[in-house]
Amino acid sequence: MLTIKSLNKSYLPEIQQVIDSKTKPLGALGQLEALAKQLTLIQSQGCESVAKHISILKPTMIVFAGDHQIAQQNISIAPSDVTRQMVLNFLHGGAAINCFCRSNQVDMKVVDAGIISPLNEEEKSLSNSFYEQRLGAGINDISIKSAMDESQVKQGLTYGKKIASDVINKGCNILLLGEMGIGNTSSASSLLMAYSQKSVDECVGNGTGINSAQLTVKKQLIEKAVARLIPANVLSEPLYVLKELAGFEVVQMVGAILAAAEHGIAVLIDGFIVTSAALVAVKINPNVREYLIFAHQSNENAHQLMLAMLEAKPLLNLDLRLGEGTGAALALPLLRAATSFYNDMASFESAGVTV
Repeated sequence: MLTIKSLNKSYLPEIQQVIDSKTKPLGALGQLEALAKQLTLIQSQGCESVAKHISILKPTMIVFAGDHQIAQQNISIAPSDVTRQMVLNFLHGGAAINCFCRSNQVDMKVVDAGIISPLNEEEKSLSNSFYEQRLGAGINDISIKSAMDESQVKQGLTYGKKIASDVINKGCNILLLGEMGIGNTSSASSLLMAYSQKSVDECVGNGTGINSAQLTVKKQLIEKAVARLIPANVLSEPLYVLKELAGFEVVQMVGAILAAAEHGIAVLIDGFIVTSAALVAVKINPNVREYLIFAHQSNENAHQLMLAMLEAKPLLNLDLRLGEGTGAALALPLLRAATSFYNDMASFESAGVTV
């Protein structure tokens, strides 16, 4: 088992000097400069000196899919069947995330973490990038009982770590995460409410577009879910919180995030659901936070609150609310731009520019 190390910050002054010496006013590239600094710091770990060249190698998107029994209470815009249908859409290459991965040269993998009805053999054969890592046929209704048992949490973390480690060992040095699961905003909102101690009104939103009556019921159900928790366990036991509230897809994403940090590579975090997995991963090991890059801020107040808890400054604000990893795929070109200016932009000295 690898450990998650805090980044060695002694490199930062030299990295900053490299960035400041580029042919531009100090700070003129804004967030791109902070992004280049973070990537360079991560890629300099274990080296005798600061990396002179940083890279984006074999970026890989892993989309984890799982169902939520709470969706049976009519609090989503679509029935749970849509989770399975969208998995097939991913395998056919027809979803938004497929389009964005293709346009940005990102490899994409799809994981059945626990949809209600598994794919048949013919459906599985649609793509060699499909992985079956089922923890069950959707989590329990969290308004009534625990989402899963302890063995499912442990197995889910193991599954997530394994698939992430596999792609990293094949040369990926930037991991992108996405998800699919009708009802999974209820799980993410419950995680936020448990950890933030904020009101249900602050932590629960319309998701992908439910009406006011559905929203009222959704809030009531989430209040019931969080009321079941033992406060002391919330503060001290992240695995307990996962067991009580998380989706199968969220548990596996937590495992993938932990594996990426263990391997010392950056993770590009998508929207509300993926950010909820990041929040729990940071609760498990605070050093994880240093490896996370936040792609975008959705128009969900709950996501904005969660980002604030993680002291995150997202790269994009496009009013996205789709999930699938779409925000992460859209943000990847900014990472490429950050590496480009760090690697290739002339310094004042090399360009003969005097200021």
